[in-house]
Amino acid sequence: MNQSTKTKMPVLFIGHGSPMNMVLDNSFTRSLKELGKTLPRPKAILVISAHWLTQGTFVASTAKPGMIYDFYGFPRELYEVRYNCPGAPEYARMTWDLLAGKKEITCDNSRGLDHASYSILKYMYPEADIPVFNMSLDYTFNSWVEKCVQTHYDLGLQLRRLRQEGVLIIGSGNMVHNLDQIDFDIEAKPYSWAADIDKLFKRELEKNNHKFFIDFPESGTSAVLAAPTLDHYLPMIYALALQEKNEHVQFTYEGIQNGSISMRGFRIG
Repeated sequence: MNQSTKTKMPVLFIGHGSPMNMVLDNSFTRSLKELGKTLPRPKAILVISAHWLTQGTFVASTAKPGMIYDFYGFPRELYEVRYNCPGAPEYARMTWDLLAGKKEITCDNSRGLDHASYSILKYMYPEADIPVFNMSLDYTFNSWVEKCVQTHYDLGLQLRRLRQEGVLIIGSGNMVHNLDQIDFDIEAKPYSWAADIDKLFKRELEKNNHKFFIDFPESGTSAVLAAPTLDHYLPMIYALALQEKNEHVQFTYEGIQNGSISMRGFRIG
């Protein structure tokens, strides 16, 4: 197929929140069902996961990814969730080709899917018939926050061609994610600081202000509250890096769960 006839896929950032969402019927999970109906059908799905932290960058080239239940102390029914989608080794190799020479990258042919992937895809694409693969977050630079965020943004820029190849790229994390202050009631009233930061993020996203988000983790008290660790914040940075000229952010969901976790999601393209 000629490049000119290909459909450029949108990009998503999804705040996946508590694993409990996998078995709940709520406004968030219903929004995922509706989102899946509005998107062009992808050839493959790349999930940049808040739950795969590595030294260096890894891409999963597993042909038949298994389930990784990377959460503890939850009801048994969560450990019985299955999402038996095929893997996408061809697209993993394409990703490797795009990044090779710009950064050390490793293909992992045994990695399964963690809950940053299947907890959202089970609602978006319940038939599990689209190939899925994950990319890890290189946590090597985590002690140098400014360098870490810029490094991930620059890496995201290199993935833009995947959109032209029919790949739906999803950053799966949470832009406000503070487990130290979590309320275990998923419907708990949001902390005022969490609501304020979420509104600030909404405003800056509407401005397409990428520099704000690259700099934010160094901004002081608000950053310590919103992103005490960067694992759930960084998938959003990849989504922003994939935003091209004249593309705008469309919010797919907004709300706060457990008092301190923003569930805000957005679509680009």
